[in-house]
Amino acid sequence: MSDLVTGVPRVAGGPLFAPVRRPPAVVRTAAAALVVAVAAGAVEALGMAVAWGLGEVPGLSGGSLAAGLGMRAVIYTVVLLVVAQFWRGRNWARLTLAVGLGVVGLLSLVMEPISWLAEGNSLADALGEGGLALALTIAIRALHVGAVLVGLVLMFRPEANRYFRAGTRGRG
Repeated sequence: MSDLVTGVPRVAGGPLFAPVRRPPAVVRTAAAALVVAVAAGAVEALGMAVAWGLGEVPGLSGGSLAAGLGMRAVIYTVVLLVVAQFWRGRNWARLTLAVGLGVVGLLSLVMEPISWLAEGNSLADALGEGGLALALTIAIRALHVGAVLVGLVLMFRPEANRYFRAGTRGRG
């Protein structure tokens, strides 16, 4: 049996499940930015696999490539599952994303290029030698970092804070 007004299935004493609240625009945009970040990471991983297949990544074995791709697949799947909970107003998901992507994720994205530059390498020389493949990798990494930063900023805007406070009160 369902409620005639809402169409939500009912059991004796109340609805079978609570309707999902639509998040405010800032939360929807933050979630979209985080999905873009995951997509950029997946594209970067795919690019690494293609480059390896073309013999352009010296010193990388097929086993370590497969392990790295498998680890990324697991991480990206978990991130998307947490983003889904973030969308539903779960504050634990927001905090998990803030720490996981905002600290651990961003550090993993920027430490490699920073270390490479600290070793005395030149970005101008690398771009001259690396050509289009390197330029695309840099652009994808920049998109990845930018999308994470946008998502992080938006998830703590006042409208988002109100949404998460209301969600916490409703789930005693």
